[in-house]
Amino acid sequence: MESSLRSAAFGDGLPPPSSFAVPVSPRGRLLAAIGLGARGRYAAAATLLNDLRTGKDPVVASLAASTLASHRRQLGGHAAALVLDGEALARVITEPRGEPDPDGLDAEGARADALLGLAADNLGRGRLTAARRLLARAGAHTGDWRTRTRAGWVGAEIELASNISAAAIAPAEMAWETARARGACRHVVKSQLVLAVTIANAGSAERERAKALVESARETAEKYEFNSLLWVACLVGADFGAGHADEYRFRGAEVLHAVLRHADPCGRWLARESPWVPL
Repeated sequence: MESSLRSAAFGDGLPPPSSFAVPVSPRGRLLAAIGLGARGRYAAAATLLNDLRTGKDPVVASLAASTLASHRRQLGGHAAALVLDGEALARVITEPRGEPDPDGLDAEGARADALLGLAADNLGRGRLTAARRLLARAGAHTGDWRTRTRAGWVGAEIELASNISAAAIAPAEMAWETARARGACRHVVKSQLVLAVTIANAGSAERERAKALVESARETAEKYEFNSLLWVACLVGADFGAGHADEYRFRGAEVLHAVLRHADPCGRWLARESPWVPL
């Protein structure tokens, strides 16, 4: 069960055969929550994550807090995510390195998750200097593919927010290449979106490549029901001036409302209050 959950979270994107079975082990429940969040089922994920946050294993508790923070951030709740990422860092700040995990589900990966989350939280609140400082701190923990991929996303987004679009391309390319090398379907989708937006903002002559990346991301997110990314991919595709712009906007709004129906009350409130979520 745990191997199929890991594959769904970090690999081929296919849900495990028993998608709705709750694993017994804390790590299995964490992986299940990650998979649920990817599909926009935030309420079900939050139920698992809130329980794990109070568990005895500091690494799992930290990763659970970081995962819940990412779900809050996906609904525009950067301030709420900031508190959770701070909690995540506090749980593992002095934790010994321990046994490494291939996907960063270890103490080192948990520290990196928390720092990168804090960087993204500060970025979303316009605190670019703090975001850069936290990204630099996370750079000391970039040993696994997932951390490198996430660092690439955050690095590219910081440069875009700083209006240094050309500097955003290298970290975005690195994130995409790293996720592809791992075969991490969901991370490839987000990396394609980040890279496409980066290319477009740089005024590059590769605009057709950017459009192709967005279309690939949208199709893959639709195929695997990555609803947390699908509504974004649809709206980005519409903004690229595709021939199906109205259709994409309608589909994006449809998926977003479906996501909110499966969100917990806190998530729905954050989305309503956020300037980032087009309700």
